Amino acid sequence: MQGFDRLWRITPICAPHPDVLKALPMNTVIDPPAVPTVAVVGDDARFPVRRIFCVGRNYADHVKEMGNDPKSEPPIFFTKPGDAVAPDGALIPYPQNTSNLHHEIELVLALGKGGKDIAEADAMACVWGYGVGVDLTRRDRQAEAKSAGAPWDVAKAFDNSAPIGPLTPASRVPQLSNARIWLAVNGVVKQEGTLDQMIWSVPEIVASLSRSFELRPGDLIFTGTPAGVGKIEAGDVITGGIDGLAPLKFTIKPG
Repeated sequence: MQGFDRLWRITPICAPHPDVLKALPMNTVIDPPAVPTVAVVGDDARFPVRRIFCVGRNYADHVKEMGNDPKSEPPIFFTKPGDAVAPDGALIPYPQNTSNLHHEIELVLALGKGGKDIAEADAMACVWGYGVGVDLTRRDRQAEAKSAGAPWDVAKAFDNSAPIGPLTPASRVPQLSNARIWLAVNGVVKQEGTLDQMIWSVPEIVASLSRSFELRPGDLIFTGTPAGVGKIEAGDVITGGIDGLAPLKFTIKPG
């Protein structure tokens, strides 16, 4: 934790362009937004979140259930704002502007290092820790966006759309290559698979993202979901886990 803290303090959270940084006034006209954070297993210190990247179409069975061909459709990337995170145990309001809210359980990477054009061989050194997350999705809004060829922001990037459990530092995590990943709604398992079913591996994901974005400490990466995504309603209790990591539990606030 101490090494990560030093790295974080010397790396600007928002990494603005140098010319913009020079032009910033000493005072701000409104209070600066708080930095979102995620709990860390066995530590009072928390992980500060800069940005959330997400991988789509990364499990073959999920690609098929969404009507796509896993052999011809590579994973796609989209983002959520950092303040979309919701903590373990959260009571999450049913989001506005949807009548078809879906769950998608995912392995989450927490980056302690970043860079551009990262080689796959160097990618694992960027991963500070791992967590269990759920990509909540307004499926009706996503279907509309797909039909119109429009961005997915309304479907994916809304408030509380990224519940995530406590992060476990990579040094304390056992081998995750074939770990079980699962999600249950009201105690009934809806999604289940293993991480070795991912089409793109963790090093491939980090390397690929770094060719389009300069990754930074504090970035989270949701790595895709196995088959079994489905609708959740107000009052539902969602639990999920990945073997070797802290579990996640949250409730959709009853109406």
